Amino acid sequence: MDLKLPISIIDELSEDEVRSEGELDLASGEIRNVRYENPDNAAQGFPAAREDYEFTVGILRSGGREVEFRIEVDAMRGRYSVTPSELLELKGRAAKLFSQRPPNLH
Repeated sequence: MDLKLPISIIDELSEDEVRSEGELDLASGEIRNVRYENPDNAAQGFPAAREDYEFTVGILRSGGREVEFRIEVDAMRGRYSVTPSELLELKGRAAKLFSQRPPNLH
């Protein structure tokens, strides 16, 4: 099964953050097709390779709800991924998220 979900990626720096979008492959945990919201960030290089880099999180959204999860970073290769244990937990949380009815908006 080839199931990829759109996610938001936030690289936390000591005094800033870099936001991007990507696709999480639920079979492998790899994150591909990363696109920075601000094109200037791409010119500055991979965020995790910067001196002021702290950590990276991902956000999966559906119907006004969000699930936040930890993203592993390979700064040498410039790649993002989710560990197998985090991926398993995320699949359970995502299943609950997608099976719930959207909140009533007044």
